[in-house]
Amino acid sequence: MPAPTAAALPTASDVAEAARLIAPVARRTPLLSLPELDALTGARVFLKAEPLQRTGSFKFRGAYNRLARLNDAERKAGVVAMSSGNHAQGVATAAQLIGMPAVIVMPKDSPTLKRERTAAAGAEIVLYDREKDDRAAIARQIADERGATLVPPYDDFHIMAGQGTVGREIVEDLAAQGLSPDTVLVCCSGGGLLAGVALAVHERAPKARLYSVEPEDFDDHARSFEAGRRVANSKLGGSLCDGLLAQTPGELTFAVNQPHVAGGVTVSEDEVKRAVGFAFRELKLVVEPSGAVPLAALLSGRLDVRGQVVAAVVSGGNVDPALFARLVA
Repeated sequence: MPAPTAAALPTASDVAEAARLIAPVARRTPLLSLPELDALTGARVFLKAEPLQRTGSFKFRGAYNRLARLNDAERKAGVVAMSSGNHAQGVATAAQLIGMPAVIVMPKDSPTLKRERTAAAGAEIVLYDREKDDRAAIARQIADERGATLVPPYDDFHIMAGQGTVGREIVEDLAAQGLSPDTVLVCCSGGGLLAGVALAVHERAPKARLYSVEPEDFDDHARSFEAGRRVANSKLGGSLCDGLLAQTPGELTFAVNQPHVAGGVTVSEDEVKRAVGFAFRELKLVVEPSGAVPLAALLSGRLDVRGQVVAAVVSGGNVDPALFARLVA
């Protein structure tokens, strides 16, 4: 199969193909429901539990879908990725399974747990300063020097298609219960997860309304959807949600998302803390702040979902133990 051109956008059929490719290695994560959450929201709420995915987040799906398509020469040269942690672990683990070297460019302030697990998967780590350095330039230089393949965290055809398997599983598992989603909430950094989920959901549930969810001060998707064009955040860091700090939506992801997404929702740091604690106490689920923002939006009533079937993607659970202990205390 020839590689798609740089400007190509995936479709629902590409998500279906990704689902077949990753099935032998990725976990089919459960949809969790809780009567207390239904009572709080007035809806039937289902949480897609990606902390239970391999590497602790959805990122493994897209990473494996991308790396498994490299030819022998590309695999020998290896891959380079840039990530605050979850994409890093996804790429490192996918590379380890396939048998190729990986270099990960990570911010110095990324959680220790994410760095340690990336290294444990066999990847070489190169650290950078989020406030001062250009991570894309660093990654490109390494790739050029080694002849390696760059694996973007979101703005990539096969990454988006792989992440879309989350949405495909949501609609399939709801259909098995005789249900179809009315509203789907997805956290956003660069928009790759939202793009893939949107394609998969709207193939089978075209009337479903999808919303991006972001922390306050990092709501570039919400503002971009409102403006009808990509806009940037003024801040580069300073949020508990370390995995949601992309400065602007991806070019390709926004092209996919704009016609599919109803709008954007923002949540406060306090609302995120409450959601992390709620997931731990009520669901016995460890969720990192970045992965908790869709649940935070529901708990805080940011959307009126009464009488609806709602799916919210809880995207990851890779949080430093010390931080987690403070959040759930």
